Amino acid sequence: MRIETLSVFPDMFEGPMSLSIIGRARKKGILDFEAYDLRDWTHDRHRSTDDEPYGGGQGLLMTCPPVFEALDELCSEGPKPTVIFFTPTGEPFSQKLAQELSHHERLLMVCGRYEGFDERVMTLADRCISLGDYVLTGGELPAMVVADAVTRLLPGALGDENSAVEESFSDSGLLEFPQYTRPASYRGLDVPEVLLSGNHAAVGAWRRKAAIEKTARLRPDLIDSADLTDDERAFARDIAADSHARSTGDALS
Repeated sequence: MRIETLSVFPDMFEGPMSLSIIGRARKKGILDFEAYDLRDWTHDRHRSTDDEPYGGGQGLLMTCPPVFEALDELCSEGPKPTVIFFTPTGEPFSQKLAQELSHHERLLMVCGRYEGFDERVMTLADRCISLGDYVLTGGELPAMVVADAVTRLLPGALGDENSAVEESFSDSGLLEFPQYTRPASYRGLDVPEVLLSGNHAAVGAWRRKAAIEKTARLRPDLIDSADLTDDERAFARDIAADSHARSTGDALS
């Protein structure tokens, strides 16, 4: 896979895209990454990429010409990229969307700044993505998040291919089960006995039940869409109802 970014601050990507799982994926040839400087497609001595909005208002907008010219050039070379913009009005980013994007051959993420883009720029987007209901200074951090989430799903990127399968929001739709490591007992806090038993079937059953319970308590909104049997869904709903009753009672006390 090839991931590219277009930004006025391409140097921001140097560290995150060179370390840990992403860095190893690049060294293995699993991922090819390039950060482009949007200012390379400007034509004035100030290398301007922004201007005041028509009609007045606060802040500056990213202008059309540099973005259009950059994408004209970049999209004309190699496989056609999926062009991604980040905007509060975009599709919420999720593990399901990360899995979908991981099957694309080439992603080109355009990172805004200031008050965003001239609306005409948005006609260039294949996908518009939002990380959540909050405001960031620029699109570089969202691009890093998407790159990280997508890269770890690429074959060979993780040391254990089952790691991505067992993580939260994987195919089961559940949060990941609780994890423990040595020591078995620490300051009165003990690892569940079943995890020390060596009984793989029992461990698997405990993890499944624990994942359902954790999801029901912390993210009950995921239960309806999770891959559960009828009995598991009933169990989850009981846990969610009990957790809600307890939190309501605590709030009233």
